[in-house]
Amino acid sequence: MRNIVFHEPEVYETYDPVRSLSHAWDCIRVPIIVPLLRIAVYICLGMSIMLFIERVYMAIVILCVKCLGKKRYTKYRLDAIKEDLEKNKNYPTLLVQIPMFNEKEVYKLSIGAVCGLLWPSDRLIVQVLDDSTNEALRTLVELECQKWIGKGVNVKYETRNNRNGYKAGALREGLKKHYVEDCEFVVIFDADFQPEKDFLWRTIPYLLENPELALVQARWKFVNADECLMTRLQEMSLEYHFSVEQEVGSSTCQFFGFNGTAGVWRIRALNDAGGWKDRTTVEDMDLAVRASLKGWKFLFVGDLAVKNELPSTFKAYRYQQHRWSCGPANLFRKMFKEIIVCERVSIWKKWHVIYAFFFVRKIIAHWVTFFFYCIIIPATILVPEVHLPRPLAIYLPASITILNAASTLRSMHLLVFWILFENVMSLHRSKATIIGLLEANRVNEWVVTEKLGNAIKQKYNAKASKRPRSRIRERIHILELMGLSSSSDLGTSELSYPTKDDNTMTREVCRDLWALMSR
Repeated sequence: MRNIVFHEPEVYETYDPVRSLSHAWDCIRVPIIVPLLRIAVYICLGMSIMLFIERVYMAIVILCVKCLGKKRYTKYRLDAIKEDLEKNKNYPTLLVQIPMFNEKEVYKLSIGAVCGLLWPSDRLIVQVLDDSTNEALRTLVELECQKWIGKGVNVKYETRNNRNGYKAGALREGLKKHYVEDCEFVVIFDADFQPEKDFLWRTIPYLLENPELALVQARWKFVNADECLMTRLQEMSLEYHFSVEQEVGSSTCQFFGFNGTAGVWRIRALNDAGGWKDRTTVEDMDLAVRASLKGWKFLFVGDLAVKNELPSTFKAYRYQQHRWSCGPANLFRKMFKEIIVCERVSIWKKWHVIYAFFFVRKIIAHWVTFFFYCIIIPATILVPEVHLPRPLAIYLPASITILNAASTLRSMHLLVFWILFENVMSLHRSKATIIGLLEANRVNEWVVTEKLGNAIKQKYNAKASKRPRSRIRERIHILELMGLSSSSDLGTSELSYPTKDDNTMTREVCRDLWALMSR
């Protein structure tokens, strides 16, 4: 018994994953995370200051324009030109194009509004470019065109066997028709746009007065802005674009991005710029930049508004924003060298197009909102070693936000919701700009924005046509809640149209066609 040695029992420590993660975080935070985060903070602060300076510059310009009454379109003698035109009866021949694709809800609105425009009937050609894949719907659109032909309107119904080039391809093919040779100007309206009867009289005289003018652009007026909270928030963003960005571009260097609709082009300028190209999803902006490099000038008429519709579902709006963010970034990549070497425009205009129009507004604005506001600022809370000055972390973003939202005073009480909504959308916009710059798989994705027609009509017909119930998985957006983008979304090239399926649309179209024939 004396030889027996008693040993103390060994005590094994239990594994604590929280402590292990905390230890690992402490090991990498100071040597790795802190330097990287400091670099990211400096980069984001630089981009934020660039955006702030651009916003302040535009605010100063727009204040001078409004206070001094120096809007560019007010310099033209519009009334005198109208009187001279009516006196001499020397009306130019106009072509109005309406591109559409499966627009069951709105085709009557747009065709009816365009056919009601005031202009001599022998000098006006309405061209309906129907790329619809539903044969029954094509029949309805053609019948609508025939109805207006019977009323004395010169309507041309054009279809294609393919959708090559999407909207740009349809517009390009439409200009090749033999009856377009005598037309001097072309007016473009998307399928959901409803111009007022005097639209042509308030735009064409500008082009007749100034032969160097290539484009007259009107602003948009949203018929369903009050439909839901999301449409009100969209209105806040788009009102700034029209009230400030377009007005400043027109007043300073006579350049801005064509909005793709509610505009009048001089056909000679359009052809001089190379016509419609489908190399990006922003064929309208592409044409505007090329025309500007040829020395043509643009005019934005801020007091002329054309009614149209905002996307009323988040899915449709998300696809639209992908196209509007990816396309400009991809166009910037394709045209950067061409803009630099162009000799027909001034250095100031080159600087405006490259730095202000493309880099700051189309790229930096999205990246600052997502990377700085949604990632870097929250990350500095977890890493106390990285100090972020309060003026740059609070006052600078607040100033940019107020300058953006000041254009829509009636919605200022929704400012907090707008900030949250813009932060969510910055995830998709930032991803789209990266896809455009890198020319990833989804760079040429074209998804038609769903349109529901007149919002007032929808309210009255709510009982007649019940909307299908949304599934739970369609109402919960995991990507936006997590703030992270799945890697599979960057690689997919599948085109998903946020519209009704073909069978449902065919049944509804056939029902409408039968009702029309019964009359």
